[in-house]
Amino acid sequence: MIQKLPAKKMVITGDYAAAYGALLCDVDVVAAYPITPQTLIVEEFSNFVNDGITDAEFIMVESEHSAMSACIAAQAAGARTYTATASQGLALMHEMLFIASALRLPIVMPVVNRTVAAPIGIWCEHNDSMPQRDTGWIQMSCEDNQEVLDMIIMAYKIGEHKDVLLPVMPCLDAFILSHTVEPVDAPSSDEVAEFIGKYKPHAVLDPDNPMAIGTFTPPEYIQELRYQTHVAMEKAKNVIKEVTKEFASKFGRDYHGLIEEYRCDDAEVVLITVGTVTGTAREVVDDLRQKGKKVGLIKLRFYRPFPAEEIRKIAENVDAIGVYDRAISYGSGGPLFIETRHALYGLDVPVLNFLAGLGGRDVVTGDVEKMYEILLKAKEKKPEKEIYWIGTRGVSI
Repeated sequence: MIQKLPAKKMVITGDYAAAYGALLCDVDVVAAYPITPQTLIVEEFSNFVNDGITDAEFIMVESEHSAMSACIAAQAAGARTYTATASQGLALMHEMLFIASALRLPIVMPVVNRTVAAPIGIWCEHNDSMPQRDTGWIQMSCEDNQEVLDMIIMAYKIGEHKDVLLPVMPCLDAFILSHTVEPVDAPSSDEVAEFIGKYKPHAVLDPDNPMAIGTFTPPEYIQELRYQTHVAMEKAKNVIKEVTKEFASKFGRDYHGLIEEYRCDDAEVVLITVGTVTGTAREVVDDLRQKGKKVGLIKLRFYRPFPAEEIRKIAENVDAIGVYDRAISYGSGGPLFIETRHALYGLDVPVLNFLAGLGGRDVVTGDVEKMYEILLKAKEKKPEKEIYWIGTRGVSI
C-alpha cells in the first residue's frame, strides 16, 4: 500500500519519473541492482520505501539476472512487480526475459537505453533493448519525461490485460531523458488506482491450491505455447489503442496508440523516428513546411508489437519513406529499418535507412534536415543506396 498522493506538477528527471510512476501504481515488489544510467530509478524508489510512502518489498539482489528472477518469482506468487536496467545489465537478463513472457507474467521494467560494450560507453544507444525483440516483451519508446511517467502507468494496464498478460519494457534515452529535468504532470494515486485497477493474476503459486508453472515440457506442447504468446502480442495492438484512448480521456494526454502521425496527411515523404530525436524532427518538419516542402513524421512508440499495418497505410500514399535508427544490425542496417522494409514488402516506394546518434552522439536539426533532403531526392530519382550513416567521420553520403 502507498500513502495517498495528490496530483501535482514536478520538475524531475526521466529516472525519477520512472520511479514515481511505479510508486503511483502501488507495486508490491521491487528488485534492484544498479547500473548507470538506470541506478537512480531504483535508488529513488528506495527513498520512497525508506520514507514510509510505500510498504513495497524492496529486494537488493546480486545481479540483473537475479533481479529478473526475483520479479518472476514474486509475480508468479501474485505480486505486482517492478525493476529497471540498462545496457549490459539487460544483456545479462536475456535468459530470464524469455521465462517472464512464456509464463505470461506482466512485469514492468523500464530500460534506460545505453550503448553495449565494447568499447565501453554510458551514453544513449538502442542496441541494448532492440536485440531483445524476440523475447516476448512488449517494447515502447518514450520521447520525454512526461511520457516516461505516463507509459509506466499504461504499461501495467496493458500488460495485465486478460488478452495480453505479457511483460512490458518502456525505454528512455540515456541522459537525454534519464538525467535531464523537465516539467511533468503527475496524477494522484487515487486516479491511477482507478485507472489500472488491482492486479488479478491468471495463475498463482499458492500452497493451498498447488500447481506447477514453467516445468519441463516435451515437444508435444511447446509449439502451442509459442503460438499463444504470439497471439497475445498480436492482441496487444488493440489493447494498446484502447488503453491510450482511455488514458487520454481520463488524464488529457493522448499518445495515439502504436504510432503518432505528424503532418502526414498530404506528405510526399515521411520519416519514422523513435525516442528523443522525434522532438527535433518535429521542428525540422515545421521549418521545411514553411519552405513549401511536403514532409511528414511518424513517431514510432512501439517496437513490439510492431505497427506494420499503420505504417503501411501511410506508406501507400507517399513517394519515399525514411527510417531513423539509433542501433545497427551489422550488415543489414538498423532494426527499425529491417522491420519497416518487411512491413512494406511489395510496395513500390523507396525505403531508406538513416543511422545516427550511435554511442550517444547528438542528433541535431542539421542531421534531420539531411535525412529529409535525401528523401526528397529519392522522390525524384531512385537512390543509389538504402543505408546512410549520418554525421559519420570518413563516410560520404
